Amino acid sequence: MSNHLLRFPLLVVFLILASCGEQGQALPPDTNLVPLPRAHAHNDYLHKRPLLDALEQGFCSVEADIFLRGDKLHVAHTRFGIRKDRTLEELYLKPLAERVRANEGSVYPRKERFILLIDIKSDGNETYPVLDKLLTRYQTLFTAHLNGQERPGPVAAILSGGRPRALVEADPTRYCSLDGRSGDLGAGAPTHLIPLISDKWSNHFKWRGRGPMPAGERASLEEFVTRARKDGRLLRFWAVPDRSECWQVLHDTGVDLINTDKLKDLARFLRKIAP
Repeated sequence: MSNHLLRFPLLVVFLILASCGEQGQALPPDTNLVPLPRAHAHNDYLHKRPLLDALEQGFCSVEADIFLRGDKLHVAHTRFGIRKDRTLEELYLKPLAERVRANEGSVYPRKERFILLIDIKSDGNETYPVLDKLLTRYQTLFTAHLNGQERPGPVAAILSGGRPRALVEADPTRYCSLDGRSGDLGAGAPTHLIPLISDKWSNHFKWRGRGPMPAGERASLEEFVTRARKDGRLLRFWAVPDRSECWQVLHDTGVDLINTDKLKDLARFLRKIAP
């Protein structure tokens, strides 16, 4: 038998294992990895390995856009990007559940909070019953609010985009909360319902990361952070210029989640400036 034929089975095994690693198998927990609680993977599903690339870098917050088609929740940026095998369950819920089981009850060994930000792109009122049924199947994975009592879980599911607030607020047994907007600061909603405030950067700031941030805009950003802290909510901005100058300002002013599409670059930045 030729050496080429002897090597062939090993090559097949290697390719199969490599393929599995790219299709959503949970990474084994790295006990030496220091999690990055302020790192948020914007449009995480666009990376080569959704969720897994973010976990490998230590991110503690990831974002997935979803569309309802039939009874399935598909992860995609637009309807034209829907693929039958790319669902919320396959790309996120299953690997997170595997990871939590392997890690004895948490996403990371250091027990950092983990956020799954679910951006609803289809009609929220139609999507929520299907999403709620799916989250209920994975109920031990998520922080829950059950008949007025909060039950902590390893993952906080937060709904953004087409948020069906009335349905979520009225649900006596829910496994998610809502992403708020700047208008929700000081409005009195309970933090278990709206734990996070997100807003578009350009709605409030003109600075694009070139040169120092104008003093007036920096003062406005610091006031945002102060208001969010007073309200007991996390703060995030999207569509921030994805560059280190902006990351530095967000870090220094205390913005809780730093939004990025550049996972390795932000991870390197945060580890470099860590105390």
